[in-house]
Amino acid sequence: AMSKSAVKISSDLLSNPLCEQEPSFLEMVTAFDTAMKRMDSFNQEKVDGLWLENGSAGGIVGPWRGLSWKGFSSVFPSLNMAVKRREQTLQDYKRLQSKVEKYEEKERTGPVLAKLHQ
Repeated sequence: AMSKSAVKISSDLLSNPLCEQEPSFLEMVTAFDTAMKRMDSFNQEKVDGLWLENGSAGGIVGPWRGLSWKGFSSVFPSLNMAVKRREQTLQDYKRLQSKVEKYEEKERTGPVLAKLHQ
């Protein structure tokens, strides 16, 4: 998506009226546009080469062939721990959000406002 955006920006720059007035600017923008298109095609080749042709996320082609997503957790343990921490934090957030909603529904008295602030 990022390289597609870069190609769009370079195309927009190329259609800028300033390119018609300044030949040096046109040359620079043309080189930029060519580079962005080459980068986009390179990125697309890499993406096409990594994912299976049917587009499923079930496996990856290349040196990781045959390794399921669960197999990646043994290869990247820090990533697995980060996912677990995120899940735990998300559960905590949902629990605390429900408490806040409960206190917001109650009558606004001193103790309720104190707990809501907490």
